Amino acid sequence: MVQLYNLHPFGSQQVVPCKLEPERFCGGGPDALFVAAGCKVEAFAVAGQELCQPRGAFSTLGRVLHLAYSEAGDYLVAIEEKNQATFLRAYVNWRSKRTENSRVCIRMVGHNVEAPFQETFRDQMSIVEMPLSETPLCISCCPVKGDLLVGCTNKLVLFSLKYQIINEEFPVLDFERSLIIHIHNITPVEISFCVGYVAVMSDLEVLILKLESNPKNGESVHHHPHKPNSPVTQAEGTNNETLQLESDDFVICQKPMELLGKNSEQSGVSVTLESTGLDDEKIKYFHVQHLLYRRFAPDISSYVLSDDIKLHSLQLLPIYQTDSLTSERKNVSQEKELLSLFCFFSLPHVGYLYLVVKSVELMSVYQYPEKSQQAVLTPQFLHVITSNNLQCFTVRCSAAAAREEDPYVDSTLKVDYSNTYKTAKTQSCIHLLSEAHLLVRAALMDASQLEPGEKAELLEAFKESCGHLGDCYSRLDTQYSHLALPYYKMSGLSMAEVLARVDWAVEDGSQKYERGLIFYISHSLYENLDEELSEELAVKVVQMFHVAEPKQLPHILCSPSMKNINPLTAMSYLRKLDTSGFSSILVTLTKAAMALKMGDLDMYRNEVKSHSEMKLVCGFILEPRLLIQQKKEQMFPTELAVHLKETQPGLLVASILGLQKNNKIGIEEADSFFKVLCGKDGDTIPQLLVDFWEAQLIACLPDVLLQELFYKLTSQYIWRLLKRQPPDTIPLRTSKDLINACSHYGLIYPWVNVLITSDSLADKNYTEDLSKLQSLICGPSFDIASIVPFLESLSEDTVAGLSVQVLCRTRLKEYEQCIDTLLERCPEAVIPYANHELKEENRTLWWKKLLPELCQRIKCGGEKYQLYLSSLKETLSVVAVELELRDFLNVLPEDGTAAFFLPYLIYCSRKKSLT
Repeated sequence: MVQLYNLHPFGSQQVVPCKLEPERFCGGGPDALFVAAGCKVEAFAVAGQELCQPRGAFSTLGRVLHLAYSEAGDYLVAIEEKNQATFLRAYVNWRSKRTENSRVCIRMVGHNVEAPFQETFRDQMSIVEMPLSETPLCISCCPVKGDLLVGCTNKLVLFSLKYQIINEEFPVLDFERSLIIHIHNITPVEISFCVGYVAVMSDLEVLILKLESNPKNGESVHHHPHKPNSPVTQAEGTNNETLQLESDDFVICQKPMELLGKNSEQSGVSVTLESTGLDDEKIKYFHVQHLLYRRFAPDISSYVLSDDIKLHSLQLLPIYQTDSLTSERKNVSQEKELLSLFCFFSLPHVGYLYLVVKSVELMSVYQYPEKSQQAVLTPQFLHVITSNNLQCFTVRCSAAAAREEDPYVDSTLKVDYSNTYKTAKTQSCIHLLSEAHLLVRAALMDASQLEPGEKAELLEAFKESCGHLGDCYSRLDTQYSHLALPYYKMSGLSMAEVLARVDWAVEDGSQKYERGLIFYISHSLYENLDEELSEELAVKVVQMFHVAEPKQLPHILCSPSMKNINPLTAMSYLRKLDTSGFSSILVTLTKAAMALKMGDLDMYRNEVKSHSEMKLVCGFILEPRLLIQQKKEQMFPTELAVHLKETQPGLLVASILGLQKNNKIGIEEADSFFKVLCGKDGDTIPQLLVDFWEAQLIACLPDVLLQELFYKLTSQYIWRLLKRQPPDTIPLRTSKDLINACSHYGLIYPWVNVLITSDSLADKNYTEDLSKLQSLICGPSFDIASIVPFLESLSEDTVAGLSVQVLCRTRLKEYEQCIDTLLERCPEAVIPYANHELKEENRTLWWKKLLPELCQRIKCGGEKYQLYLSSLKETLSVVAVELELRDFLNVLPEDGTAAFFLPYLIYCSRKKSLT
């Protein structure tokens, strides 16, 4: 909290010409002021050309005791007294009451207005009478919804603001008595109400409650009274005892007490809710939550309660953000998001500010040098009327709300905005700069109330204040030096502009760079900003980190923003580094990158050869920007990556794989990197990317990625087989390498090799792709169903297509169809296929499928007769071993030659005796 002595944020002072001495007054939104005197209320303009001019007047029923205005609904409410009777009245459509003699409509609360009266209500002020069973003591209007809360002895009555829609153009404002809050053991002197939060104040006590609309455990609105625990019982007993003792000229003073959160239920104040609204009411309160109870001790120096200890100026202040508003008042529609809520109350010499949303905590205590009469809290200031002055204090409300909206805003330091302090290096400078920065930010939070020119001016002031605060935190050695980063970011200054604000002058030959500046520069260079520093500034940055953070120098040189650094200069600083304290491999790789920029290949080779490939991969993981850089949200390979592609592609693939496994690069980003590196776009896949996919399988990535990798690889293998297009570079691994290194690549079935060797005209250029595809299909992890859609484009006219088709059908257990295909296309592969596939429960296919098919094809003759005949002999040998003689006779063809089948029959008959 900072007090601004002899300074107030008011542009001018105006005198309102009242006819009578004002007794009560209140603001009427942004453009009006209400003044009550006697039985009359006058409205004055406080904005525009009619500043301080009367805008209307109307008579009241009696002397005004309390006056309040609600911007939501644009109505005035008053507690009036006449003939020792007290009345509660709301004045609606008061802007139409131009003269004191204009007609006025008086109606009871809840009275239905019929359509024929719509023109009457449009052009005249209405007075809404709200009768109460008890005398109203105080009133409060919700600043967000316009609901009215009335304080009476032992109860609070809530009137909900409603609109009677007569037609689409003209709604009539009305109220509905919706809730009664019964409060025992406290008599309200002042109350405040805001979006379900209720604050009640007596002479020495403050109670804050929250009305909740969600019923708990299915409880009804007329729930049982809250039963206080033992402290409450003690308090009630004390009250009874106090009355007895006070009658005997004794005064019992209770000790001060502060109870927060659930503990406030132990205050001794009993609260129950009674619903009086209609069943179709949109918002109904079912439950009450205690947030705060605070009790102060009276001055015991005199028997009568002194005014020096009485509380005053109770206020709930919401901080919210509004959407854009329309220019016409009748069509105003505000969508308000409540960010924070604060409660303020004051003793004559001290004020208290509490935060009551999310958590309840005391934020600030304000000590007044003089006795206060009244205080008003705003999001930026606390205005206090004392016995001799109007004093002004800055408050933490806007800071806390801004911090909720943006965590970068630091509300823990007390800080004024002025160009006078932009070169200062003192803590008091931060103190002043920060406070007014928060004031500017708070004004921008409700920017809908500003003119375009004012908003632009505030935004410029906000950015400028952020720049000055960034300067302070970057130059001072403070525990909050890290705040230089967010403030510089919010200022909109580029990195070059920030560096231009640094004082590079050296007086004694040694330069000291504070932590805040180092923190900002290092994080900005890590963020890969779309900004390239000039060679001069890049050299200054290198000098800065060489002095302050030498371990960060390799990382700094890898930033795209340092592209213009002279490689000779960078190499000279890298050679000065003592690599014993940190990773020497990172320094080596950075030197290698600089050597490439210099065109010195011999130096490059010497640096790279000084470490093993495994260590080089570790170095790339420590600093991915040695291989990959981003600019304008696009990824591009470095000069070092391009060189590795030509000289050490295996190291490059292993390094990118290491980056992926350590979450330094995403799957799609890695794929894009290889496409850009190899100059491929669209659907064209370079071989180096296929090598990377195969390396991912070998690395045993999580199962979630397996099927996606299978899909990528099989689609690429099939595409090359269809196009008969060889890879653009030599693959890093052969099919045999993959089978030996990766469990997902299975051994190719023996009959597949027979099938492949049957075609002497097979294209050797794509045999590796075919072998890898066949090996994947033979592997244990491959989902065969995923490849079926691609098989339609792979013709069986080629050996490659035939082998893949038969492999997939075999994995799908379509053995009979596979036997037909092989008998037709490659009979020499039938027996190897049957030996490998027709086992266990599929063994019956030897005599149920293969034997009759071969017999039938032998009868037809043809050029494949000899192949079918040799296959039949192999089949009969297997069947003779598997079946008994009688079963064997049953499966033989009836029209066969006996001499041909006799040897197999004899073997089958002797088989049992031989065993």
